[in-house]
Order: sequence, then structure tokens, then C-alpha cells
Amino acid sequence: MADTVETLEVLPLDVLHRELGARMVPFAGYSMPIQYEGIIAEHQWTRASAGLFDVSHMGQILFDPDADAALETILPGDITGLAVNAIRYSMLLNDQGGILDDLMVTRRANDLYMVVNGATKHDDIADMAARLPAGTRIECRPDWALLALQGPKAVEVLERLAPGVAALSFMRAGGFTVGGVEAWVSRSGYTGEDGYEISIPAADAARVARLLLAQPEVKPIGLGARDSLRLEAGLPLYGHDLTPDVTPVEAGLSFAISKRRKIEGGFAGADRVLGQLLNGADRRRVGLRIDGRQPVREGAPVVVDGAAVGLVTSGGHGPALNAPIAMAYVPIALAADGTRLQVEVRGRLLDATVVPMPFFPKNYVRQGGKA
Repeated sequence: MADTVETLEVLPLDVLHRELGARMVPFAGYSMPIQYEGIIAEHQWTRASAGLFDVSHMGQILFDPDADAALETILPGDITGLAVNAIRYSMLLNDQGGILDDLMVTRRANDLYMVVNGATKHDDIADMAARLPAGTRIECRPDWALLALQGPKAVEVLERLAPGVAALSFMRAGGFTVGGVEAWVSRSGYTGEDGYEISIPAADAARVARLLLAQPEVKPIGLGARDSLRLEAGLPLYGHDLTPDVTPVEAGLSFAISKRRKIEGGFAGADRVLGQLLNGADRRRVGLRIDGRQPVREGAPVVVDGAAVGLVTSGGHGPALNAPIAMAYVPIALAADGTRLQVEVRGRLLDATVVPMPFFPKNYVRQGGKA
């Protein structure tokens, strides 16, 4: 059933979003801001300065620290080898190796902290409860909010308010105080830019958000720019580029399967996934640059010699590139960079080229310098 005003949940910052003039839309069962000033303006501001995103719809889940081995039966990532305060990107897989969700796992001093997508969080929890050993702690924390501060000036802003966060490198996290509020801060994000995700009690979310927005480098950013930023960064979106029918190998996410897991297996769908790693997959997610100015959208057929060979899963205008870009699944024989294809848009064929991703350079701060 489609979301309605009556069935939508509200975010802890709902009043603030409306006060800031946000245009609100249904997303993942919540009423969420799609834009404030405008998608292109918000996109460019994040690329140049610092944007504040409300991602409190996402699921924040706690496990006991000794649940790592059990989690490795359903995730292909190295969880048992995760150091304290280190973050691992991984995927929840079904028994066929298809992706049920992509997620982040952090080992903290006293627990494992997982962040999952908002649209799938309830299904994820039910699936994990069914497949993990009986009695496994799976504690969802809807009483926590999650803010993302992204952009090249995010570090100077947050260091000003929470001294010490600048010492974190990409995919590292720690406990800090932001404006007198205890927070869990990770140097990660979904824009391709340097930045942080800040987990705080929902009751304190407005206080922290207003403090961040009071900084001259920071503006509020909505879902529209979040999507265009992640598209330029070549980052897949669950439910679009990632589905239960897609494996990590097909999605180009094999980097998330460590050497040990490739050797040992033991995760859901391992036979299929490891077989694809060894022998190759039949298709692959690729980046497309579209000739001309017409953007293409999800669902557009990819065409070669008049025959449909694939499907666009994400597409739109890349504001920092000033050009239309897309991601699509195509047969492996057509996945090499430089391959010329066409995309059908309302009966018209647009020429396109397979190009490397990310479309726009990522600016993550890794140990020892920028990526």
C-alpha cells in the first residue's frame, strides 16, 4: 500500500525541517525533506562546504560483541577481525547470495553497532532474528537520531564543536561530546565527500542540528541532493542498484569480501558468490555517460543493435559534472570501459559510453592522507 500522510512516521527533526522551509515527501515510511533551497544548489554547497543531512530513518542496531562469528554466517565481511572503533561495509545476503541490504558494522568497546537502510530495517531485523542463533541480542534503537555532516569543510566545523574528531580517519569512529550531548561519531558517509555520521539521542537531535546549522559553513541538505551526490560518487542505492536478485560480484562490491572470507566461505550464498569470483559473473554494474543533455532514469532499457541487453538502475543529471550520468547492469561482454551503448528514453535512443566509477572523485580522508 502506498504511503499516505496518515501512515507516515515523522523524524525527530520534523519541526525543524518545516521551519527551514523543506519540501517534505514520503520516503521509507517517513515524511522526509527532499529539498530546501533546491537540489542543484544543495549539491554544489555540499561539494564546496558542508551539508547537514537528517538520516534518522535508518536503523541503528546493537549486538553483543561475541555475535561476530554468527553475523559472519549471513554477512560476507570480516566481522571477527574488526578492530575496536573500526567500521566495516558489508551486505546482508540471502541463501542465493542476493543482497537483502547493504550496511555498516562497527566494533565498539562493549558491542557491535550496525546501521541499516531505513526502508529495509524491519525486514532486516526479522531476517536476522530468524537466521541467527536463538537468544542473539538484536536491539534496535529508534530512540536514537542520525545526522550526516558531509563536505570538505565538515572536519573544521565538527572539530570546532567536538575536539578530536579530526584525528579519525575514514571508516573509524569514536565517542565524543557535541554541544554537551554524548554522541557516537563515525568518519563515513554517502556522498563521496569527507564527512561524519553522528548518532545521538533523538531527544537531543534538534539541539545538535541547530548548533551545526549555526556554523557559517553548514546548510541543510535534502534527499534530492543526497541522491545526486551518491550517484556522482558511483555509490549504489538499495532497492535500485542493489536487490535480492543481485550478488556482490555483479554489483561490483567484491572489495567488501575479505581474503579470509573468500578462502573460508561460510556465509549465505557463498557457493554462488565465490563461484562468480572464480569464474566471473554474467553481468556487472557499470557507469554510463550519456551523450547530450537528456538525463535517463531508473528502468530505461540499455540497447545494443536494437535489442535490450540491460537496465538502468540509477540515473540523472550530475550537477558537479554538468552532464547526465547513470548506472546500469549489462552483460559482462559489454562492461568494459569505452564500450558504446544506447539507452532508450520514451522511444528515443540516446548514445552512451561505459565509463569508470566514481564519476566524480571521492575525497575520503584515509590514514596517511586523502584517497
